Amino acid sequence: MPDSEKEPYSIMFLSLSHPARRKILRMLAEKPRNFSTMLETLGISSSHLTYHLENLGELVTKLDDGRYKLSAFGEAAVMTMRGVEETPESAQKRQFTLSLKWKSFFAVLMIGVIILAAVSGAQYMSLNQLSMNYEQISDDYELLEAHFEEVSTENERLLSWGTSTSKVQAFLRDVVHLDMTKYVANLKGNTVEYRSDWGGIVEEIISYSLTYEGSKLDVTLRFRDTTLSSYYLHVIEGTPYYSQLQPNNILDAAKDLLERYQTYSGASHLEVMRNMLYTVDEIGNSETTSGNVKLIISIEVNDVKIQFVHTSDNVDFQAKSVELIFDNYGFLQSLSDDWTLYKVGSTEVNISKEEAINIAVEYAKNFSWTVNGEIINNFTLVEESVSAELWPHSREEPLVLIPYWYVTIKLDRFYPDRVDRLAVGLWADTGQVSICQTLSW
Repeated sequence: MPDSEKEPYSIMFLSLSHPARRKILRMLAEKPRNFSTMLETLGISSSHLTYHLENLGELVTKLDDGRYKLSAFGEAAVMTMRGVEETPESAQKRQFTLSLKWKSFFAVLMIGVIILAAVSGAQYMSLNQLSMNYEQISDDYELLEAHFEEVSTENERLLSWGTSTSKVQAFLRDVVHLDMTKYVANLKGNTVEYRSDWGGIVEEIISYSLTYEGSKLDVTLRFRDTTLSSYYLHVIEGTPYYSQLQPNNILDAAKDLLERYQTYSGASHLEVMRNMLYTVDEIGNSETTSGNVKLIISIEVNDVKIQFVHTSDNVDFQAKSVELIFDNYGFLQSLSDDWTLYKVGSTEVNISKEEAINIAVEYAKNFSWTVNGEIINNFTLVEESVSAELWPHSREEPLVLIPYWYVTIKLDRFYPDRVDRLAVGLWADTGQVSICQTLSW
């Protein structure tokens, strides 16, 4: 038989050779299941389940909602299993009469068979347990072997289960300019979440501890669908070690960093933002607009924030933005970029700021909340101290932004749970209230 014909059979029989994989196929033959359901039913570790799913290869497919189901190849494999496991019904025994002598002989023979079967059964159970232990050890060994093969010399210090370690290291090395040849990196945390509320994107948050002599840093990176969404640097001890001399001028540092970040990400929207920085003479509190991009520079006590916000028809879509925060020495503290993640759904604003405040105040008057079984509804609003911001949110479609008023109303004092404000959110096109909630000091 040609090798091309043997390959499907090799894949099938290799997949069916392990009892855990056969159990997975039987489960999926009933209906599609998600990872956690299979994990609970099988009673194995998540790493083992991942390993077995990878070994099943083309026998299973993953749906858009994260559940696994049998492929056509997998259904054929299950049919093969059933053909092997289902034995035909035993033929009816023929009835015949034996003499007393032969009946006694067969009785003694059956007793011997039963004793022999009992001994053999005990031996079989012992051997079966040894076989299961061997398979478990073999699986563990294969997992470790596969793990060490994947870790290259360049990224052996950085371990991540979701995002490529080379992608993380490239950002720290090529964009931030941290000297990764000096730092020893230890993975502190790695969480991966399927965000069904955001249209099914996969969000991964990774934290590392970087140490070198007198310098100790914590860095946290967030990826959304494997694209960098945010970076945060926290200096625990000393100062960061950079591979290149960093500009003392924050404006120059921002220009250089955006250029490196554009090379790293390949994002076209960063070109416009870089060009806008070249129109700025010096760092100071300011706002400028070019097309659909608003540049907002704000100076606080210990840092400088440079933010690029999408703007359209006088509506700022703050969530669709790129933000850089530098300390007073010009070192990057954080970077966030959700420009391509969000989309603008509408710019329609039919409710003015004053109208939004009036709607929110009237709605808040009838609001109540419960603390330890006590209903709180006898409170006083300070109507002279109300603020409202136009802050677009998603409505029907995840990640599609619609103009939205966020109104904050102060209370005359602290109420249980240190509640001192109410927040009311309403849509700017319809005036319909979306939320009303308490805020605590």
